[in-house]
Amino acid sequence: MGSWGTLQWMITLSEPNGENTNRNRRVKRLRRDDNQNKSNEKLNSQNLEAVERALSRFQISPPPQGIPDTIDPEPTTIELEWLTHGVPKETQKIVGDIVCMPGEFGWLDEVKVTKIAKKIKNYPISLEQALSLRSALNQEKSVYSHGRLMSRSNELTRRYDTGQGIISLSKKFDAPPVNTFRAVLTGRGWTKTRIKETLKNPSKLNKRDKSEFELAEEHDKVSSVNQSETQSAAEIFEDILCNYFTSLGVRFRRQEELLAEQKKSEGRAIITPDLLFLDDVRINGYPCAWIDAKHFFGADLKFPKKKTQKQVDRYVNEYGYGAIVYRHGFCESLKLDGATKLDASPLDLTLLSDFHEKSRNSISE
Repeated sequence: MGSWGTLQWMITLSEPNGENTNRNRRVKRLRRDDNQNKSNEKLNSQNLEAVERALSRFQISPPPQGIPDTIDPEPTTIELEWLTHGVPKETQKIVGDIVCMPGEFGWLDEVKVTKIAKKIKNYPISLEQALSLRSALNQEKSVYSHGRLMSRSNELTRRYDTGQGIISLSKKFDAPPVNTFRAVLTGRGWTKTRIKETLKNPSKLNKRDKSEFELAEEHDKVSSVNQSETQSAAEIFEDILCNYFTSLGVRFRRQEELLAEQKKSEGRAIITPDLLFLDDVRINGYPCAWIDAKHFFGADLKFPKKKTQKQVDRYVNEYGYGAIVYRHGFCESLKLDGATKLDASPLDLTLLSDFHEKSRNSISE
């Protein structure tokens, strides 16, 4: 996305003494540059406003949330080229049909993973990307099937009470096992609060329910109550991203620091991107005021796109144009207003590999 010609345009735009006439001329210039490179994402009016907001963020008084009144030394312009390789939309569709099977929401064994690897070997997508895509498809299925599942909670409870197991019901209704178990409890008249508290402490369940819930957790990667390993991996990925920018001499504030500051001053979190840059970073010719890390594949699907765009919009309104870094890359047709899409290609993922290796070893012991 972008070009070095566009980068030079932006350096000019960031100078404080430009007149409105020159500004309009430069905006037209950017549009021309974008049209000349059809591989670039379209810079609509919303993106142009985000670009300008990012470029002017250090001159605004008072500064945006989390940016100090004084930065010493002053922000330095740091230009980065970040080559990315998006997965074609057609590949996402074909591979998605291969990896996402009705009624399967859990972890795959080695035999199934090997079969998937053989089926996708001729497509421009890695096995890790394909498995992450599977998670995204299952999550989207879970979200959009939730209402239908809950509307049949009484039927599910009757079937369960007559002896059908949660895994059998999950496959029949093509819904995540844990969500299916929640629907059964809903059919019994349990409140959301009671269900939530009980599933956090399943020892309160009777013998059969406890056994069925444990089985549901074992076969559910999507709506499992325990997401600690996923969260830990995401935090390590954020650390890796921070290490990368630190190695380049880029100054930034981390989410934890922003969170602590805002809780103290505002009583709650207001806006906390994973990295908020204190230098004038330009990536592939575009300003990058902030970065958020996503430890998954950036699928071009309705639910994850809507969720991410909502988050991006909050950051853009405060800081301007930024970037999303996807651990497992992204579908090239995915469009996000106000953010550049990046993959993990320049990052050293050794820490993450070590973490997953330790996790596998602990399971096998």
